[in-house]
Amino acid sequence: MASRREVRCRCGRWMSAQPGVSSIQCTTCHTVTQLSSSLVDIARGANRVLQGLQQLRRQHKQQQLQPQQQQIMAQPPPKRQHKQQQQQIIAQPPPPPSKLLEPLPSPFGKKRAVICGLDYKGKSYSLEGCISDAKSMRTFLVKQMGFPIDSILMLTEDEASPQRIPTKKNIRKAMRWLVEGNRARDSLVFHYSGHGSQQKDYNGDEVDGQDEALAPLDHETEGKIIDDEINKTLVRPLVHGAKLHAVIDACNSGTVLDLPSVCRMERNGFYEWEHQASGRTYKGTNGGTAICFSACDDHEASGYTPVFTGKNAGAMTYSFIKAVKTAGPAPTYGLLLNLMCSAIREAQSRLANDENYTSPEETAEPLLTSSEEFDIYATKFVL
Repeated sequence: MASRREVRCRCGRWMSAQPGVSSIQCTTCHTVTQLSSSLVDIARGANRVLQGLQQLRRQHKQQQLQPQQQQIMAQPPPKRQHKQQQQQIIAQPPPPPSKLLEPLPSPFGKKRAVICGLDYKGKSYSLEGCISDAKSMRTFLVKQMGFPIDSILMLTEDEASPQRIPTKKNIRKAMRWLVEGNRARDSLVFHYSGHGSQQKDYNGDEVDGQDEALAPLDHETEGKIIDDEINKTLVRPLVHGAKLHAVIDACNSGTVLDLPSVCRMERNGFYEWEHQASGRTYKGTNGGTAICFSACDDHEASGYTPVFTGKNAGAMTYSFIKAVKTAGPAPTYGLLLNLMCSAIREAQSRLANDENYTSPEETAEPLLTSSEEFDIYATKFVL
């Protein structure tokens, strides 16, 4: 026999309803409440269907697992290793850490440098002495200028780690690393020895209509790094008090950092500043200082000569290092530039006496560019 149902009215009063009754009226507020017994029955039926489906799913899963369990049971147990073999396996030392995953140095030292040397080995346009230039610059910075060896990022074809090969991607990454988090009194150096070139300027920020560019090892497929990008990456992030020195030993490298001020110096030492920026794009820093020594002007080819060391070496790199070493303590930029030009002129005159040497039409001499004009004979060179 069906039992009575308890129903609560909206006024709060509980009422007792007879089975099969579809509605009931409250004796207190006289509200009629409809009884939806059919919905309860539907819910109960749906619950029974759901339970049945779950039971069928469990049975199906057990049927799938039975063949796998039988296959595992049929396999023979693994052979136990001999005790001596187990001891040999345990005694084996762990593999050495791979140089392929060698991390970049910390970017937060007060002195840090990026050095790139590219000989383009195996190419028809291969060079001689560029990797030697890079090694010479590293030795100079460590022994003469007090740069920590672990704060120098070296990119050459001789490096074991793929991260240290001077590809376009790696050079870009190294430039960003160099200026990352730069602060006041930071001394940063960017040295490049390799091919340089010019290409058409497409954004109208060059006075001569040509962009200067560096040629990474994979430039044939990945392209070159033009001066617009170099300026944006290396120059503009420099904050007040931070200083960047670039030494670029490459052809067409005069304004490869796109610095707005070019120092034009005559052989008698007289100089004047020439403004290069077109005015469309800001090429300065964020308060810091950027100075670049380039091997030649934008339209010239740089040279390498065996006169200095007996083997091919970049004339720019060698003359820069020699000038800093011989100039004495705290030389001025003017003194260094004169010493470098004099050394290269002397080398060219000595080579001119060689019957097998073909003298170029114009002797390339180092060029100084800067983010701002200054007195080169009063300002001290400090790395």
